[in-house]
Amino acid sequence: MTASAPGTDTPLRVGLVGFGLAGSVFHAPLIATTEGMTLDTVVTSNPERQKEARAAYPDVRVADSADELWPRAGELDLIVIASPNKTHIPIATAALEAGLPVVVDKPIAGTAAEARALAALAEERGLLLSVFQNRRWDNDFLTLRKLLAEGELGDVWRFESRFERWRPQPKGGWRESGDPTEIGGLLYDLGSHVVDQALVLFGPAASVYAETDIRRTGAQTDDDTFIALTHTSGVRSHLYVSATTAQLGPRFRVLGSAAGYVKHGLDPQEAALREGLRPGPDWGREPESLWGRVGAGESPLTGGGSPVPTLPGDYPAYYAAVAEALREGGPNPVTAHEAAAALDVLEAARRSAREGVAVAL
Repeated sequence: MTASAPGTDTPLRVGLVGFGLAGSVFHAPLIATTEGMTLDTVVTSNPERQKEARAAYPDVRVADSADELWPRAGELDLIVIASPNKTHIPIATAALEAGLPVVVDKPIAGTAAEARALAALAEERGLLLSVFQNRRWDNDFLTLRKLLAEGELGDVWRFESRFERWRPQPKGGWRESGDPTEIGGLLYDLGSHVVDQALVLFGPAASVYAETDIRRTGAQTDDDTFIALTHTSGVRSHLYVSATTAQLGPRFRVLGSAAGYVKHGLDPQEAALREGLRPGPDWGREPESLWGRVGAGESPLTGGGSPVPTLPGDYPAYYAAVAEALREGGPNPVTAHEAAAALDVLEAARRSAREGVAVAL
């Protein structure tokens, strides 16, 4: 238990910085429905978002700036940072220096060096620093981990992972800004997810090759990106993130010495959260029609292989683990060092795409 964590009968008081997509759709609902946690304060300077926060969480306090939190650090037990990427490091640093544990949305930083420096500060202060890599709790990822643990595919040779969308018109905003200080673009956005998943499944990367393109008229940063990893384990990962995919490929295609696993469709949790639904008994479940298939020798689209029940997705498990880490000294669900390893890959991918070479790590 960290020095700031209250007794087991008192909820952990959470300050949430940012109430845009990440804060309002992902973090706030999960925090509010995690046993032993309460959403104490939302930080946003946007009047409409302040109004939305108060409507959704009537007891919440609202602040215009994260700087308002530090003088009352003793009234909080955790800071969650869901603000734009470029603010992650300065706000997380301020929180740690105020003696508060921190959760940071991905990507934790623009560089691996920044992530490791922040991790060193947290370790020096004896405080939790965790990274919200929620897609480790996607339904398909949990199912694939189970298949691998049971040896259903044999030795895995190639892992294909796609996070593709069809958004032919740029939406604007900092995520699509060409300003490098914004840390925008798909490489760092969706790329943070697919790279993290690949490293969790198959271990460290030995080399990285990438292709990044700006396809859409008016776009300022990468919107169609491919990353190839050669893992030290020998597995090759082919990772695709795109906003310009007119025909979506399978979310996963995993090829092994005994069988392959093919899974289409996205985990349903994001869509459910966007619709205002909250975790409950049937949370994260998908219909049998969307189950992936395991087999060899024939396409799953023509009946090859056998359907594999998809495990329920479980985003709530992340904050449950954070609460356990703060109260009981349980393991950090996603460490900053793990996030830094993914940033090593993303930085190498950016260099590879720029120079047209494979980059050794």
